[in-house]
Amino acid sequence: MDAKLAGGADRARSLGLFATIIESGSFSAAGRLLDISPSAVSRAVDRIEARLGVRLLLRSTRALSLTAEGHAYLQAARRILADLDDAEQQIADQGAPRGRLRVSAALAHGRLCVVPLLGAFTALYPHILVDIALTDTLVDVAAGQADVAIRFGPLADSMLTARKLGETGRVIVASPDYLARHGTPHVPEDLHQHNCLNFNFRRTEAVWPFLQEGQTFALSVSGNIEANNGETLGQLAANGVGIARVGAFSVADEITHGRLVPILQQYNPGDVEMIHAVFVGGTTTPARIRAFVDFLAESLR
Repeated sequence: MDAKLAGGADRARSLGLFATIIESGSFSAAGRLLDISPSAVSRAVDRIEARLGVRLLLRSTRALSLTAEGHAYLQAARRILADLDDAEQQIADQGAPRGRLRVSAALAHGRLCVVPLLGAFTALYPHILVDIALTDTLVDVAAGQADVAIRFGPLADSMLTARKLGETGRVIVASPDYLARHGTPHVPEDLHQHNCLNFNFRRTEAVWPFLQEGQTFALSVSGNIEANNGETLGQLAANGVGIARVGAFSVADEITHGRLVPILQQYNPGDVEMIHAVFVGGTTTPARIRAFVDFLAESLR
């Protein structure tokens, strides 16, 4: 073995041995943990002190105590050993990512688009424990409230890394039953005569955008129910309560099965919301986070 490599290995063993002595409280206890004799432990400490040229431990028949140099050596030993453990874990994770993965997703998108993918993901990565929370409340990823959060729309400036997962358009829908009872709107202004179901956030006045003769304009609409997510509005529309403008992903199944009908499509302005996964990036990002974000980006493309 190369002399430098051998010397590095010896110093790593010395750090581990010294930390074990302090944590166990005696040479004999450290010897039992390391499966060596107390005298071998004592000789190892002598060699460390001789190499450093300082006294690290004060020994008595009753106890061991650290010198100031011993305190500094112990702190360095613990820091270096922790760094080694982290480095080895990151290398090991490359082959088999593992550990708890905390995911935050919006209620509707999470239930309809993310949760159905989790079985396939855990089959690929059986050592990852997925801890998913569906909520329309924004969690603080930078503060450690989640490892990955799925966000819609413009992202606020932050130190987080964002990976685009896709985008979703918006569509105005109503049930065939509602349209049979109240008539089908043919131009945006016809919505003034209809019950328009709206979101209860982000705006003081409910307005829906439209495109007419190459120009975009906003039309004020009103209704008797508001909700905080598109899935609820889509369900209300499918039940014949009114007309809703929601993300296309949240009503795709209802449209496919005829429970909802897109209307005023010729006036759709084509506005879309970007969908991103946000997480703390960098070279120390755990492999389980990278694996999950890559999987989502591929699956939701």
